[in-house]
Amino acid sequence: MVVETKRLILREMRADDFYALYRILADTGIMQHYPYTFDETRVREWVQRNLERYRIFGFGLWAVCLKDTGEVIGDCGLTMQLVNGRIMPEIGYHIRGDQQRKGYAKEAAIAVRDWAFQHTPFQVICSCMKYTNEPSARTALSYGCSPVEEFEDPVNEVTRVYAITREEWLKR
Repeated sequence: MVVETKRLILREMRADDFYALYRILADTGIMQHYPYTFDETRVREWVQRNLERYRIFGFGLWAVCLKDTGEVIGDCGLTMQLVNGRIMPEIGYHIRGDQQRKGYAKEAAIAVRDWAFQHTPFQVICSCMKYTNEPSARTALSYGCSPVEEFEDPVNEVTRVYAITREEWLKR
């Protein structure tokens, strides 16, 4: 599975993406709103979990690569998450620090949103984040989401949920 945008290629992760993903997921600045910063074991499990998601669901988080060079600069994709007691499809994203504020997260999330509504029956897609994660909230808004709920949880203290419906997507 490959999705292309103007500047990016989103493709399934591979084991040899480990170092590029480690550079992102082990970065305390990037992961400051996540419950923990990843170590090598967690990054390897991250890749394996996504390989399993591809096999089971046909989607997961994909490697975000610069089209010009093929360099992996992040991940973005669709996963099934427990959101306030419900299982929902969620678009998640992480972009390497030196590649942030260039519109890559927005571009990747739009591509994933479009892919999801074109290839799945989901009627709503969300992005969830810790209430303090303003950069992720801005990305969710930029790909068309609106804030829909907030709930307390033991991991994030308060989680904010942003969502877009298929109907809203069709009107765009």
